[in-house]
Amino acid sequence: MLKNPYRRAFLALGLALLAAPFGSSLVAHEMTKGAITVAHPWARINIGDRPSAGYAVIRNAAETADRILAARSPAFGRVELHTHQMDGGVMRMRKVDFIEVPAGDAVELAPGGLHIMLFEPAGALSKGDLFDMTLTFEHAGEIEVTVIAEELAGPGGGQGAGHGGRMNHGDPTN
Repeated sequence: MLKNPYRRAFLALGLALLAAPFGSSLVAHEMTKGAITVAHPWARINIGDRPSAGYAVIRNAAETADRILAARSPAFGRVELHTHQMDGGVMRMRKVDFIEVPAGDAVELAPGGLHIMLFEPAGALSKGDLFDMTLTFEHAGEIEVTVIAEELAGPGGGQGAGHGGRMNHGDPTN
């Protein structure tokens, strides 16, 4: 094989051009540590200093349950584990102490359910932006993931649907 100093650059460019029509579907990714797999961690895009929310599917191949105890990211000043609960006929977000990941099963962090709230962003997240986040598990320890920003499409589509709408989670700016 000929040694071409530009070969890697051409290969990278070719892969980028192939990936372009597929958007974020080609950057689907997962990280595994021990029995825990964090599949396709993503966060909704945000505007300015507005909070965002993180989602993923967490699979546990172990014979014992595990728990997500905390999350942190250098891209956000405050990160909390949350769920949605009905309160007097109004859906509200509530902070939780942990998120259970059942043995031999999975839990989905998704809009309208369990999720990771991302407060005090360093800046706006645009579609395709990446940032680091560390999840702390009771048994698996820390798992570092790379999160991709995506648009939140729901029944109404776009930023106003699902979690991107005006939900009350104790932050008066939302």
